[in-house]
Amino acid sequence: MREHTPTDDPRWEELFTGGSTRRVTRWSEPVLHERTRPVTTFDEDLHQLIRDMYVTNRAADGVGLAATQVGLDLALFIYECPDDDGVVHKGAVCNPVVTLPTGKQRNLVSVDEGCLSWPGGFQPLARPDLATCTGQDPWGNDLEVTGTGYFARCLQHETDHCNGIVFGDRLSKRARRKLDEQHEELDHLYPADWPLSPKL
Repeated sequence: MREHTPTDDPRWEELFTGGSTRRVTRWSEPVLHERTRPVTTFDEDLHQLIRDMYVTNRAADGVGLAATQVGLDLALFIYECPDDDGVVHKGAVCNPVVTLPTGKQRNLVSVDEGCLSWPGGFQPLARPDLATCTGQDPWGNDLEVTGTGYFARCLQHETDHCNGIVFGDRLSKRARRKLDEQHEELDHLYPADWPLSPKL
């Protein structure tokens, strides 16, 4: 099992550039609330999708993006996310499964969380500060990524997307109501095709 960008494999760097920006879907769209199809073909089409997702994520100023967020029901996400030490992790995971600590090893941290697919809204959500994500890399090899702090939150958030879960589903009714109010107040700043069209 290997984490994100192996220094002896230049193929990774080719996936981080050369894509085209795509529209980011919103929580009102069904694709974000259904379980995804497994990735079974690890070909150039998949690699181009990953390039597009990287470009889209940067255009939207995100730290991670799932395929459902560009309208595709595939079990895939990319990340370009710092951990709590400021180290930026980059990679892509197909067919992700997250394992979280239990018992005394489980430490919940509650911080504001947001989602590119519900722009403008942020609410505190408690998540474990350690997460291990297993799956396959863009060439079909087994992959294991362990994250701490903010990066652990990213791995959990994006894997949720692959399971048809948005982080608002994990909030209390009161917090979800506040989140939706924040989103509605600022949604007019985000064009329907954002980030193809920039934020107003």
